[in-house]
Amino acid sequence: MEKILITGANGYLGAQLCRHLSRRGFCITGLCYPAIPDDAHWQQQFDELVVCDVRDEAKLAKIADKKFDAIIHLVSLDHHQSNDNPSFVTSVNVTPTWNLLDIFSKNGLKKFIYFSTIHVYGKNLQAAINENNPLQCASPYALTHYLSENICNYYAQNSEVKCVIARLSNSYGAPVFPDNNCWWLVVNDLCRQAWLNKKIILQSDGSPLRDFIHGSDVCQAVDILLQKGENNTVYHLSSGKTYTILELAEIVQKVYRKLYGATIPVSTSAQENILDFKLFSAAPRYTVGNEKLQNVGFAPIYTIEKGIEELFDYLEKAANKMLGYV
Repeated sequence: MEKILITGANGYLGAQLCRHLSRRGFCITGLCYPAIPDDAHWQQQFDELVVCDVRDEAKLAKIADKKFDAIIHLVSLDHHQSNDNPSFVTSVNVTPTWNLLDIFSKNGLKKFIYFSTIHVYGKNLQAAINENNPLQCASPYALTHYLSENICNYYAQNSEVKCVIARLSNSYGAPVFPDNNCWWLVVNDLCRQAWLNKKIILQSDGSPLRDFIHGSDVCQAVDILLQKGENNTVYHLSSGKTYTILELAEIVQKVYRKLYGATIPVSTSAQENILDFKLFSAAPRYTVGNEKLQNVGFAPIYTIEKGIEELFDYLEKAANKMLGYV
């Protein structure tokens, strides 16, 4: 049974990934911070849970003595937090990547999967993007992931550890824990607005394009990369399909109407009326190609409609639980 260490195990993606890989029979050790979630059922899936700040080198060295086959490194500040002072941001987003690889490569580690981001390609993306596109970091968030990618490249070439880089597009889906930091994600936010407010207010004109991949498909992709991901290789974790935010709002509106029999209004923050959903349909759009991931066996399971239905189901159950109905 393969032993896997997952950093950020109590985070939005980490909690989902731990659950998925545990069900698949892997022996999981989860690093949580600042505390282990008080959920006995979730805790039972682990071989061990450890409270550990990934900046704590001494504690990482003790954990490394237990010898792991693979590490999945998920810990990072988000886009806004990464605009803090450089010494703090690098202490979270960059230095732990180096420390993990330095410490665990000396203790028999076989594979390291690093979660990066498509933000390393910069803004104003065009046409079909593949893993060989030039990088144009346009934010501290992107820059720190680029730096960590280079650390992975170094160890891929100068150690026995196979380093795999997973550049994530935009994930979405129901969280494992209610306090997971996930409701700022576009799909989650639109569904939450629709459920709570019975309307959707966009914070832009709706033209920005995004590729959305469901959390369960992210888990499936990582499962595949653990087995088949090649050393010193980048893979896109994406659906391969892009939507404007306006198109996405329309899909949320349609799913809501299907489930609840009512039409909710969609507007911008500056204009309280339903927008023209065809306005941007003919505009040029980019795609985040995932052919390399497909070549090792990946195929998305969740359509955007299915994922949105699941989010409404989660919100409905959460509301009923608060009201004491379940």
